[in-house]
Amino acid sequence: MATEPASPRTATTIALPDTLDAESRRWLDALAGTGHAHDEAVLRLHELLLRAARFEISRRRLTVAHLRGGDHDDLAQQSADDALVAILAKLATFRGDSRFTTWVYKFALYEASVKLRRRAWQDRELPLTPESWPSIASQALSPQDHATENELLGALRDAINNALSTHQREVLVAITLNGVPIDVLAERLNTTRGALYKTLHDARRKLRARLAADGHDPSTDPGRQAS
Repeated sequence: MATEPASPRTATTIALPDTLDAESRRWLDALAGTGHAHDEAVLRLHELLLRAARFEISRRRLTVAHLRGGDHDDLAQQSADDALVAILAKLATFRGDSRFTTWVYKFALYEASVKLRRRAWQDRELPLTPESWPSIASQALSPQDHATENELLGALRDAINNALSTHQREVLVAITLNGVPIDVLAERLNTTRGALYKTLHDARRKLRARLAADGHDPSTDPGRQAS
């Protein structure tokens, strides 16, 4: 973790629940305070986050088999750094529903998993058009059910091609058909996860409306149907 000249800071006000365990209370008191106790707690927290990030990256290492050992450690350091920044910014949101160390651990796991997904897609072109359309292959379906399902899929393909905007179609296809992680897509399109979730929601709403207008049952989530 890179060190920078210390700058003055003010204590963070946190409302701690009466039922909070003693260890979590000590963590929060130190991190929300100032001076040497705060700085020491930040260093200890970063060490904890680094261990968590290394564990997650080791657990998922087969998903990015081309990475070398040094790359693993670099990703772990980045994950711990970013998790630390996020935690310090969100200290006041901690409500004591779990132990503090459990709460912060999740930040490190999230950052590590995001960075691994992004690294796995690095230098890969994002597939924004269908690589293949889903087909019904279940032997449990009767010939009539096969025909019904294939008709619905045909209507769904038509709706995706004609009822959605170009952006909605690319986002829906990339995520639901081609398996692009949403954080990877957000980074490539220079947008946010929230904006992409909104795009998906609007696209699915349009698809349901189009299917209903064409006489199909829109009760099945089109996003799931297309995945």
